[in-house]
Amino acid sequence: MTAARQQRKSPLVLGQAFGLALGLAVCGGICVSPAILAAPSDRIVVNAYTGLAISGFDPVAYFTEAKPKIGRPGLELRVDGTVWRFRNEGNRAAFADQPEVYRPRFGGYDPAAVARGNSVPGHPLFWAVTGERLYLFFSAEARTAFLADPGRIIERAMRKWPDVARTIAP
Repeated sequence: MTAARQQRKSPLVLGQAFGLALGLAVCGGICVSPAILAAPSDRIVVNAYTGLAISGFDPVAYFTEAKPKIGRPGLELRVDGTVWRFRNEGNRAAFADQPEVYRPRFGGYDPAAVARGNSVPGHPLFWAVTGERLYLFFSAEARTAFLADPGRIIERAMRKWPDVARTIAP
């Protein structure tokens, strides 16, 4: 964890994280997970507890390894105020050269929800690469619905995204 992110972690935030973990244990893990409780930063889904984009998953790995992979704490890169993690130097360099290619489309918000006019953070384990772009989804069901007709959902989401993005606090 970078020093800047460590300094931002106040006892209140750590206490909230503990309370959330306790709540998840009490309700059998069926409640909302920390990855869903995300705070947008520059309209990118950022984990409110870690300060990381897409919960620390390497955005380039979705393309190069065709699966989600956690990035390493020593391989971070800040782009436009958002901290991203990577598995290796090559992935970090590729992202640094072309962040718009590897960054999740719609900032990591679920495109099916965006198409309906809502900003619902996607989860890094529910994903698809379509048209050479990464999409994250709230649930497996949302991913399945998207894959049934991605063109239609992307088109609707693109039309709605400017209005949806305006509702997300920077």
